[in-house]
Amino acid sequence: MANKYIPLMLRHSSTPRIEAFALLAGLEAAVRGTLISVMPLVVYEAVKDAAIVSRIYFLVGIASLIWGLMVPWATRHVPRRWMYTFGTMLYLLSMGLAIHGETTAVTMALLSAALATATCFVCFNAYVLDYVARADLGRTQSLQMVYAATPWAVGPLFGVWLRDLWGPLPFVVAALFAVLLLAAFWVLRLGNGKQIQRAKGPTVNPLAYLGRFFRQPRLIAGWLFAVLRSCGWWVYVVYLPIFCLEAGLGDKVGGVALSMSNTLLFITPLLLRLVQRTSVRFAVRGAFAVCMVMFTLAGVLSGWPWMTVLCLMAGSFGLVMLDAVGGLPFMMSVKPSERVEMAAVYSSFRDVSGILTPGAAWAVLLVAPLAGVFAASGAGFVVAWLVAGQLHARLGVTRPSRGGVQA
Repeated sequence: MANKYIPLMLRHSSTPRIEAFALLAGLEAAVRGTLISVMPLVVYEAVKDAAIVSRIYFLVGIASLIWGLMVPWATRHVPRRWMYTFGTMLYLLSMGLAIHGETTAVTMALLSAALATATCFVCFNAYVLDYVARADLGRTQSLQMVYAATPWAVGPLFGVWLRDLWGPLPFVVAALFAVLLLAAFWVLRLGNGKQIQRAKGPTVNPLAYLGRFFRQPRLIAGWLFAVLRSCGWWVYVVYLPIFCLEAGLGDKVGGVALSMSNTLLFITPLLLRLVQRTSVRFAVRGAFAVCMVMFTLAGVLSGWPWMTVLCLMAGSFGLVMLDAVGGLPFMMSVKPSERVEMAAVYSSFRDVSGILTPGAAWAVLLVAPLAGVFAASGAGFVVAWLVAGQLHARLGVTRPSRGGVQA
């Protein structure tokens, strides 16, 4: 009788519904979206030096990359449900350290948040690969984007507004979302995922699966797409606001542009229909083409600041398209016996882009103005567009004879 009062999406079943994964994605987006525009401000106020801020982010990115690759090894000794729980607890630790406010505490808060994201991301993707049929991966990602759309659209401005009311308030709100995330995870009872028996043998080195990854071109291509997509978001989130300040457009334009672009997440079901009617290759290549053209134009038209802003906002449509379908080439190519390990490799795109983007931007700024960063991003998308052309033409297309999808 008690189950009748539990929302349908929270009821436990032997096979979790895709709405369960979308709910977890939405709650984590609420945690991260609330802080995305606040954390850089807090770090800068703590150290008072933009160069030191860059150095901190660079070192945190390296630490997060190493930890993300070690998560599969950790799940061999710690059940996955407890690893995911540990990730959510790291979010809570990050909030507490950020509220403390001292330089060392704020730096550790940034590190804790990065490790939390890496841990939850690896475990979450492993659960998706365990419980979601390959034919439903596109619909699952689309629904995740819809659930995360509101947190990402409202979060950047909401976090800054909360901070104006009271400095620690955005961290308190983010901590509440983290508690809801943990509670939802345990109510959904995802357990430790499907256990696939391996042949008995010595324990695999934590990094040994990197060799298997580099021997599979389709996985490399899917990971590269994720890295360049994330680099695009880095440029959009970090360097667009700086450009607006230097061009005299004010400090609000960047945040408003980010919120407006994130509202495009609501149309991801329509983007999925496009994939179903065409193919994954067509959708991915088209998205990279949009980014390639618009980011390059943003650099070329930098003499007209508002045109640069509009071009980058148009380019963000391609980034949202990649958020919805860009991960499909990777997920459709993963072997069942390598779900956790390859989920860890895939999650490294976030940290690699967090290291690559500031480094590349620093090199560009030695010889060009800030607009050169936008043009350099356009050149990176050219590479992705060329690689996407090597995907199978029928990847993701329904096969009438079998009722499945081409993988």
